[in-house]
Amino acid sequence: MKNGKTCLYEDLKRQILTMELDPDDALDEVILSERYGLSRTPVREVFRRLAGEGYVDIRENRGARVIPMNHSTLRNFFLVAPMMYAAIGRLAVQNFKPRQLIDLKDTQNRFRIATTTRDALAMVVENNRFHAIMGEMAGNQYLQPSLERLLIDHSRIGNTFFRPQNEDMEERLELSAGHHDFFIEAIERRDEEAVVDLVFEHWELSRENMEIFIAPQGIKADALIDLPRHSSSEKSS
Repeated sequence: MKNGKTCLYEDLKRQILTMELDPDDALDEVILSERYGLSRTPVREVFRRLAGEGYVDIRENRGARVIPMNHSTLRNFFLVAPMMYAAIGRLAVQNFKPRQLIDLKDTQNRFRIATTTRDALAMVVENNRFHAIMGEMAGNQYLQPSLERLLIDHSRIGNTFFRPQNEDMEERLELSAGHHDFFIEAIERRDEEAVVDLVFEHWELSRENMEIFIAPQGIKADALIDLPRHSSSEKSS
């Protein structure tokens, strides 16, 4: 059975990834201490651990806050992500261990179940875990911390992808899940070039959907208001 400290750590990670906690939200030590039956010290230890992993920002006189997202964050994310994922993919093929491949398949099974049941929060978590395992397969101590930070914002930006609003988005979600299956097959046969090709195909699909989230289609200025129209004679009366 998990203790309160472990539950707090796992819950905060999930809530940040799934946007249940918004970027730059304040984390209240007192409320969390009471909710999880902890003293302030272990709560602060969890905050420090999450800060080290890139989920939380701890500033003097401001306390702990969810790591923010801003223009600079988004710009750097879109610049670096495809290069990072390609490097991770190559190294994953070269260095993966059989146990990691089993974990990847298990995670994909859970992701598939989540897509079938339309459990958006589970999809976010399992998709994040899928790509984190590929990072573990790569086994590179220089890339690993950067990937972990990248995946936090990938999950946050891409949340709407797992809540499809129309048939086109449904098809994109199914295509994304299929990419995961192809990743597993290519890694298993140690086909490095196939994995890299998949990285860019998968990234392009993700990028298009994340752009929809960042810049949704506008609405008409009067769409939310239905005011009665008055004739010119009514206006002058």
